[in-house]
Amino acid sequence: MVNRLRGEIEAVLDGRRWTLVLTLGALAELEQAFACSDLPGLLERFSKGRLSSRDMIRILGAGLRGAGHEVSDEQVASMRTPAGAAGFAAITADLLRVTFGDRGDDEADGGSGSNEPRSAAGEAAESGPFPATGRPPFPGGASCTG
Repeated sequence: MVNRLRGEIEAVLDGRRWTLVLTLGALAELEQAFACSDLPGLLERFSKGRLSSRDMIRILGAGLRGAGHEVSDEQVASMRTPAGAAGFAAITADLLRVTFGDRGDDEADGGSGSNEPRSAAGEAAESGPFPATGRPPFPGGASCTG
């Protein structure tokens, strides 16, 4: 069972349930992949809400590896979700949300165990990776490319 308070999510890829988590090592991997000098720069990039397919492959791959799965980005690129491309976008947004923003934990969702992101008030979370403020949790930050 995943622990959203620790930043873990569960996703179905290729018909199998996987745990994903962006550990500190996974975040360092993403800083390098996106040529960001620091975590605020990475957050700034993600907060723009415009991620390419390649970005999602990198984020999901880092999340899978952060959870201990030995999978390459090339393997992630060939995976499928029940909801197609929209499924990848939803999984990526959920992973970013639990890592940097709203946790959607069982207390907030009334103990239903639902993976649907929830605000602290128990309402469905807004789209995008950050909480209701729409701002990343760290001010400032350098820009990055990638």
